[in-house]
Amino acid sequence: MPDKKTIDPAAAEVLERAQQLGLSSAFSRADATKPCPIGQEGNCCSVCFMGPCRFVGKTTAGICGASKETIQARNLARKIAAGGAAHSDHGRDMAFALLLTARGEAQGFEIKDEKKLEKVARLMGIDTAGRTKEKVAEEVALRAIRDFGQQEGELTYIKRAPKKRQEIWRKLGIVPRGVDREVVETLHRTGMGTDQDAEHILDHAMRTALADGWGGSMLATDIGDILFGTPAPAVTSMNLGVLKEDEVNIVVHGHHPTLSETIVQASKDPAIIEYAKSKGAKGINLAGICCTANEVLMRQGVPLAGNMLHQELAIMTGAVEAMVVDVQCVMEALVEVASHFHTKVITTSPKAKITGATHIEFEETRGLDIARLILRTAIDNYPNRKEAHIPDVSSPVVIGFSHEYLNYMQGGRFRESFRPLNDAVIAGRIRGAAAVVGCNNPRAVQDEGIMTVIKELIANDVVVVATGCGAAAAGKHGYLTPEVFQAAGPGLKEVCQAIGVPPVLHMGSCVDNSRILTVLTQMANEGGLGDDISDIPAVGICPEWMNEKALCIAAYAVASGCYVLFGVGSPVAGSPEVTRLISEGWEKKVGGKLEFEVDPHKIVEKALAHIDKKRVALKLAEYDPKKFAQSETYLPADYAKDPKVYTEGHRTKAGVV
Repeated sequence: MPDKKTIDPAAAEVLERAQQLGLSSAFSRADATKPCPIGQEGNCCSVCFMGPCRFVGKTTAGICGASKETIQARNLARKIAAGGAAHSDHGRDMAFALLLTARGEAQGFEIKDEKKLEKVARLMGIDTAGRTKEKVAEEVALRAIRDFGQQEGELTYIKRAPKKRQEIWRKLGIVPRGVDREVVETLHRTGMGTDQDAEHILDHAMRTALADGWGGSMLATDIGDILFGTPAPAVTSMNLGVLKEDEVNIVVHGHHPTLSETIVQASKDPAIIEYAKSKGAKGINLAGICCTANEVLMRQGVPLAGNMLHQELAIMTGAVEAMVVDVQCVMEALVEVASHFHTKVITTSPKAKITGATHIEFEETRGLDIARLILRTAIDNYPNRKEAHIPDVSSPVVIGFSHEYLNYMQGGRFRESFRPLNDAVIAGRIRGAAAVVGCNNPRAVQDEGIMTVIKELIANDVVVVATGCGAAAAGKHGYLTPEVFQAAGPGLKEVCQAIGVPPVLHMGSCVDNSRILTVLTQMANEGGLGDDISDIPAVGICPEWMNEKALCIAAYAVASGCYVLFGVGSPVAGSPEVTRLISEGWEKKVGGKLEFEVDPHKIVEKALAHIDKKRVALKLAEYDPKKFAQSETYLPADYAKDPKVYTEGHRTKAGVV
């Protein structure tokens, strides 16, 4: 039954309808298509055509003689490289978008955060005195582009990491030279007959991942802020209930913000709105799926219709005129699902087409014109809508906690600081911190692992930051609102009440995990919690992972000194040695480790044990929830009527309105 596939009532409702209509979905296909038991545990090598070689039974070596450890390390490294390539290519595209904007060639684009531009320029060693923002932006863009193709030296953003962390990387020889160089070298090393030592392969996998986390992804985040504005708290809604019965529903899905931001801008054009009304609609309703949703959610307040596994379900409501997609996590099955409804699936990236979809290629130089064409295509489809079935399920959310805003909210505009957070951890009011990130996977009950982990962590006074589909799960289930104070432990509750934030903080899309690296660095630099990321009582958790990008994020977090836990299953389960290398082996080298644990309750147990271990090592006050009073939760009297009262004061004081 559908309720066994998800804990989301909106998803369950649409899945029941899909079952009645005889429609296939990722959930039903996961039941029908069993995973390959050999490949699932990493016991298959297909890098040459002497194979594929299956390591089963008495087979201990491939035809070339490669050991199980070698092929497992190769497989994992290739996945990390693929994930790093995806996120870093996003960063490259953002750099070129900034270059076009600086030169006045990107239609409708502008530099919205000059303060962030100046900050990035200083980090890159670029002089800003007496220069226009356009000239500074042009040089920042060119410097960013250089980081992708650089062959020697170090990536620019490496200097952002704590000094001790930089020293560890240099000693191990894993400082990335250039983003593209590390990805290419991984593919070279892992080809047939090249690198055949598991530990050596995995060391370079860390280097490749660092090129993403402290290179491509970090550039993508910073340039996104420069072009579209640095996020600050805002109120909006999440889940399928954000779709409208009487408006043209356009769902943006994928990962690249230049497309979605331009569509948001074009949708406000009075001529476009009047065109929608001429077709019988009351207006245009934009909603998002997956990470492009998080991008426009946190900057524009566009509601999020769901996380990755909602993409087919949104179409199955019968209320979506167009699903506009670009790259990554977009299912080919969308076209088949859409064929049963009136929905148009519109692909937009020169890098990604789907057979049977309408292709309208997006170019920044004609961005607004193309966005208007996409909107008109969707509007023209509105009269073709038949019966719609929109679940009456949505949750209000407070989103947009960028690193800059976290800094501001703890100290104000003139003395921004992470000191209050560090002091709260030192005192034991906050036990530690956790990042709950990543995907949905139809081989797990949707959102169940994510929500189990989040609920148990905040109840144990662990503050949670969330990105990507993990953040979407938290929002759909009501955990991105101030009311969640009541579910937090007594110490965490006090801190959140004092600062005025939920105990689960939305920090953006998956590429914005780089924001978390910046937060951890500032906590380390602030003092009192050691002098490196590996000293901080913090963990990274991905309860329902499925994408190679998640493995790359895990690897760069580990290489940065974090303990990372993944749910669902392990892609290296077939090799105890590789499992040991990425846990005990990596911990000895870089202070972080990667482990896989299917049971979300055990994930929490391991996370809390690690946090407490780090507290002991720092000689901090012993965590004791009884020390802090169960104070009453305060909310503005009119919060229930209008949650915006919660954020408007913050946004005004932060100077972002």
